[in-house]
Amino acid sequence: MSTVTQPNPLAEGLHDYRLADPSIMVIFGATGDLSSKKLLPAIYNLAKQRLLPAGFAVMGAAIDDMSDDAFRKHAAEAITQHSRTQPIDHTVLHAFLSEAFYQKVDFSKRDDFKALQRRLDELDSSRHTGGNRVYYCATPPPTYETIIEQLKATTMTTGPGFHRIVVEKPFGFDLKSARELNKIVQRVFHEDSVFRIDHYLGKETVQNILAFRFANTIFEPVWNSNLIDSVQITAAEELGVELRGAYYDRAGAMRDIIQNHALQLLALTAMEPPIAFDANAVRDEKVKVLRAIRPLSEQELAHATVRGQYSKGWILGERVVGYREEHGIPPGSLTETFAVLRLFVDNWRWAGVPFYIRAGKRLPKRATEIRVAFKKPPHLTFGRDAAAELESNAITLRIQPEEGISLRFGAKVPSAGVKLRSVTMDFDYASSFLVETPEAYERLLLDCMIGDPTLFTRADEVEAAWAFIDPIEAAWRDGRPALQFYEAGTWGTAAAAKLLEADGREWHRP
Repeated sequence: MSTVTQPNPLAEGLHDYRLADPSIMVIFGATGDLSSKKLLPAIYNLAKQRLLPAGFAVMGAAIDDMSDDAFRKHAAEAITQHSRTQPIDHTVLHAFLSEAFYQKVDFSKRDDFKALQRRLDELDSSRHTGGNRVYYCATPPPTYETIIEQLKATTMTTGPGFHRIVVEKPFGFDLKSARELNKIVQRVFHEDSVFRIDHYLGKETVQNILAFRFANTIFEPVWNSNLIDSVQITAAEELGVELRGAYYDRAGAMRDIIQNHALQLLALTAMEPPIAFDANAVRDEKVKVLRAIRPLSEQELAHATVRGQYSKGWILGERVVGYREEHGIPPGSLTETFAVLRLFVDNWRWAGVPFYIRAGKRLPKRATEIRVAFKKPPHLTFGRDAAAELESNAITLRIQPEEGISLRFGAKVPSAGVKLRSVTMDFDYASSFLVETPEAYERLLLDCMIGDPTLFTRADEVEAAWAFIDPIEAAWRDGRPALQFYEAGTWGTAAAAKLLEADGREWHRP
């Protein structure tokens, strides 16, 4: 479908060799932000890379009253504005739009789902998709149950072909609601057909954690408590709540970032080698890590967790309001926009190694990274003065915005004497492969069509994460520890720095 271009020799082997069967992707909430900014541009880019199967079609479904042509115009505008690849290839875009359709659906009306079923049956017949369907819930979580029940009632989850469902985070609001939602979904869809999407897992560096650890013999032998001092996971944003105030005030940093993104990063960093890179083997090992996280006792909660909320300040030279002055936020809100945890994974590999998790909004910059700090040498061969500027060895896996890996180690300063200083060896995806890193949704949408759930969270993963988070949330609701405030544009509360200082460590600045 795309124009012919000269191959990039450095990109050899980067194209996805897996083939998806013909299918129809139904996007519930197709006119919303998620679909417009992420899903439609991602599908267009898959088309541009020739990764979509023959006969593939998109069916938009939402409350808006519009025709196929109106939806195509909406999709064209969304893709033109948000596609990662520019300029737009209009040959590919035109072909993609010819595969896009729309059906008005009120989720509460059975007749609307029956009308949707008729449209899908027509497309199945004309495009020879064999009944294969991917249902994507790009809608608020409270609608999931209604959509699933309507799909079941109209028999759109039975018959020939595969039937898969994709649901966005948050999956549940606590352990109880997550279990209830799992039961609702699994009454209609087999677990192998349920794709709980966490876009962090589609990022190249997140996937590369496993390749970095298990495909290189020089790293895996040192990846344990014998040589590793501590691990820091940071998920920082310079943005405030923007237009998500109503949602965010119910969630906070703990539910919005730590329960899903941060704990997934921890699980990938700490997991044992899976017997194979397949869905069950990888997710089995991740679940073991989540279940091995030591629960925080009542006494530990006060000094192992920190919660904060941003007040007015400066971001990139611009004056910004405090959280309580944001649109849709109650004046006396106690919701945290900054959260810090110190936790331990109680198994042989990680015994005694602290994991520090930090997530927050209105911090100085956008940065998500994993910092693995190694223990210092047991003996200073060159003397204290020569090594005064020497830091601990460290490996930093940068998730965003620039994806890559850095190795920090000591080297001799060019001079007549012996003086040591820390230097950095960098690997950057963009410069190494001379290709633009695909959006996470491109990889994940293709995996949905292929039926590969490796990079999606399983039911027991979700429940294990909530089982650890729930007691912390309960204590925070009771005011333990007290909510502190930090000025927008700073690296969080003073208590966050003190938590590491008490351990003889300090936060790494991304």
